[in-house]
Amino acid sequence: MAAKHRTSQRFLGAMLGIDLFAGAGGMSLGAELAGLSVKMAVELHGAAFATYARNHPSAIVIQGDVQHIQNLSIPYDRNELVLFGGPPCQGYSTSNQRTRSSKNEKNWLYRAFIGMVRGIRPAWVVFENVRGILETEGGFFAKQVERDLKKLGYRTSSGLLNASEFGVPQRRTRFFIIARLEADPPALPTPAGMTPVTVMDAIADLPSLENGACISRLGYRAPAATDYARAMRGELDVCENHLVSRNATYVVERYPFIPSGGNWADIPEDMMENYEDRTRCHTGIYRRLKSDEPSVVIGNFRKNMLIHPVEHRGLSVREAARLQSFPDHFVFEGSIGLQQQQVGNAVPPLLAKAVFGAVMAAHTA
Repeated sequence: MAAKHRTSQRFLGAMLGIDLFAGAGGMSLGAELAGLSVKMAVELHGAAFATYARNHPSAIVIQGDVQHIQNLSIPYDRNELVLFGGPPCQGYSTSNQRTRSSKNEKNWLYRAFIGMVRGIRPAWVVFENVRGILETEGGFFAKQVERDLKKLGYRTSSGLLNASEFGVPQRRTRFFIIARLEADPPALPTPAGMTPVTVMDAIADLPSLENGACISRLGYRAPAATDYARAMRGELDVCENHLVSRNATYVVERYPFIPSGGNWADIPEDMMENYEDRTRCHTGIYRRLKSDEPSVVIGNFRKNMLIHPVEHRGLSVREAARLQSFPDHFVFEGSIGLQQQQVGNAVPPLLAKAVFGAVMAAHTA
């Protein structure tokens, strides 16, 4: 696949971004919040592609596999360009104990990312992934990405960042590499020491819903009472994606037994008889979020059956998006399952903003 050639352009005073393995666009949104102008993105899966295209109308969005894109024409000044992205991370995730090894083909997709760096040679590169990349095969993949970047003339800084330390109401740790061509990059951003945003700080103004709620567009139930909620809400009176998985009656009947911060272990044994061995459930199953703390990781929140802090139901797509720091104007496309997957897989935009802020400050220094 090749993009049509265009005459080189220089956007004075602006850094430009290209997002690979873009997903719904969490990293792109963070980059834009930091002041970058994201001009191009590549995403394979249909629903995520549709979400990205809807929310980034000024970008050229290519639906395709990064591995199979050749001769991508970049009509921008590479001295102002940041290439960024995070290859699929399920193969590195600590929740994946079956194929978390070098035998998982997806774990080698970083090569496609490096191939694009080699072909484009942007001034800056930002690579992102789950913290499990540091543990898979003894950290081989994380080390190899840095080795490959250095062979191409980049100098790197890398490490782990916790989203809750950068204004995201969620304890989610991600691995980042900042790479700069033939110059020293900045260190990863340091936490600003802000008070953590809690779950109810983030979602208290969103509509009260029931199990299986299926009306996407609704008004708010209360005025935004926190700075975070006001920032997510903006000037909107209504927003979308108020969808909740419909769980079976016997599942919902278990919810009242689970206290704040509790999980499956709080459910009476006689209500868990459909589990062959309930003691094999991991701690994230049937986890009720605490109102007064940041959320646990919003990953596959439908499969884990994360529970609303005060209502007896799962999280809505919009509530999960708030806990990821997606503003309410950002609309997710596709079926409820695909929307949940996009939200869970995304990089929190406010975390990405901090990383790209460090890049912007170093580039303009």
